[in-house]
Amino acid sequence: MTLSTADPLHSLAHAHLPADIAERWIGLLRPSLRLERSAEPGTDRVVGRLGGLPELPEGEEWPAWEGNGPLTFIASIDCAGLPSAVPGIALPPDGTLAFFYFDGQLDDGTALVMPDEPDSWAGARVLYVPADAPTTARPAPEGIEAYPEVPLTARVETTAPHLGHPLVHREFGALPDDHALWSEDFQEALWEHFRGTEHRLGGHANPVQDAVEIEVAHGALGNPHWDDPRIKDEALRWVLLAQIDTDNDAGMMWGDAGVLYWLIRPEDLAEGRFDRAMFTWQCG
Repeated sequence: MTLSTADPLHSLAHAHLPADIAERWIGLLRPSLRLERSAEPGTDRVVGRLGGLPELPEGEEWPAWEGNGPLTFIASIDCAGLPSAVPGIALPPDGTLAFFYFDGQLDDGTALVMPDEPDSWAGARVLYVPADAPTTARPAPEGIEAYPEVPLTARVETTAPHLGHPLVHREFGALPDDHALWSEDFQEALWEHFRGTEHRLGGHANPVQDAVEIEVAHGALGNPHWDDPRIKDEALRWVLLAQIDTDNDAGMMWGDAGVLYWLIRPEDLAEGRFDRAMFTWQCG
């Protein structure tokens, strides 16, 4: 998909960066779908929701982390309700994506789901429910309180890579502290542009700390030393599937105002292998 030159990030780049650097940085931008609370649920095109209770196929067990307990339902996305061509990510044309996460309700946050701990990967799941699958609303398991339901709409928005993303390193090399991309004016303008609750499908993840692609690649490779050059190559193979921010309306707080991230390889996405998605989370 070609990004419009009228896009706000194009203007931001040209306002704060030298022309040559601005154009190279713009070349790294990716479109996404930003998910926002529906202001008019009766008239807005609702494409999903945070919280509430999931509709699961008959015979599908509620996702659980063996030895720890059931996961909590976080969000669902109606793929058929999304724009006809989801920019930059090949989601199924119909059916539902349901996101689950072991959010600490059962153990006060003792067991953490981390990409460098394979035994914890069962603590975050993405289920794909085909459109023709008979489903029923499932009550939350004992000990799990459902989050308040928040209807979501979607709009196309351009996203930028974190400066720790290997795409940036591939384009610009190692960035010295005085590089224009690190300038205070540019970074403040980016922060202001993306300010607010940020739920997304596709595009670039907006990490709280460092590039989430690096974290996932490190775990996918079996936790080699952080200097291993394979990590950056592997990170280039992962794309953002979804990020779910801390959200006051839904009563969701991930650590200290953190964000949940699910990433997937494009080939797994094309094959509908959502079971191969990997999860990480960050907070301040």
